[in-house]
Amino acid sequence: MEIEHGRVETARHKSAYLVCGPVDGPRIYFVHGWPELSLSWRHQLLTLGNLGFRAIAPDMRGYGNSSNYSKHKDFALSEAVQDMVELHAALGDGPAVWVGHDWGAPVVWSVALHYPEIVHALANLCVPLGLEAGVDSIMEHVDRNIYPAETFPKGQWEYQFFYNENFTAAQTEMEANPLKTVKLLFRKGDPAGAGQPASTAYTRINGGWFGPDGIPDMEVDLDIISANEADIFAEALGRNSFFGPSSWYVNHDYNAAFSAKVRSAPITKPVLFFHGEYDYVCQTATGTLADPMRARCSKLTEVFVKSGHWMAQERPIEVNAGLTHWLICNVGYWPETTPSSKIQSH
Repeated sequence: MEIEHGRVETARHKSAYLVCGPVDGPRIYFVHGWPELSLSWRHQLLTLGNLGFRAIAPDMRGYGNSSNYSKHKDFALSEAVQDMVELHAALGDGPAVWVGHDWGAPVVWSVALHYPEIVHALANLCVPLGLEAGVDSIMEHVDRNIYPAETFPKGQWEYQFFYNENFTAAQTEMEANPLKTVKLLFRKGDPAGAGQPASTAYTRINGGWFGPDGIPDMEVDLDIISANEADIFAEALGRNSFFGPSSWYVNHDYNAAFSAKVRSAPITKPVLFFHGEYDYVCQTATGTLADPMRARCSKLTEVFVKSGHWMAQERPIEVNAGLTHWLICNVGYWPETTPSSKIQSH
């Protein structure tokens, strides 16, 4: 089966999505983060779709062919969660499996906490439970051996505060050349970065993501994306602007208020979490950032992958293997018949 395009429109929002797999297959949603697209899940869509799942990856608000908006608060988590609830309602009944990455992970955590009735199980890559309650809620987990407070008061999360202090600068420096931005951001993980401050920690010190010299022109990292895929990302980001993607970072107060009533609630559904061993921003493979997730998720499975932040694209075989193994062994969520089971040998 191949990947196809779909769209759901409600009175408040349009969600464009990619989909693969039989219409009657059990649903599994893949929710992307910053600054990505539904295309980021191409490896997972093809694999799960051809196993018999109905694998669906929406363009989140402000991205791709989904609705865009002009106010910062339009990109609060509560709005994105409602988008997913409406998408799910339009595509069928019953609980589904939800998978998230980067900002998609707080969306998935929030769907599970606020709408558990539509969640059979959930999996997240790189971003553990916590950020959905606002960036201040995770400050206690900054490793001060790597990020001394006098130099990096907000640790690896300095960049998130830069958005709140210098939003226009953060937006426009990436818009100056979307293709260069894509080529710079989408890089595979580097084991040599262990124990060193992540580049995001220097954002406020340097007055921006790229410093005074602007965006360097790098070759496409073919371990993450092809040149054609880089062009697709750049075209979409250029067409929509970086206002929407950047606005996801300036709603921490709204997100904290939205999460307040479920702040300490447990998650009793099966949970799978992928740690990126070379992801030095979401530093979960070491340190304490993942501890609140461990305390609140009673059916948690953890997988460690030798990958950077863009794990679904950098290590698709490991992600797909970990996901399918968990679905079989821990969740018991599997198509009754798969496309391959219908093939007869002669």
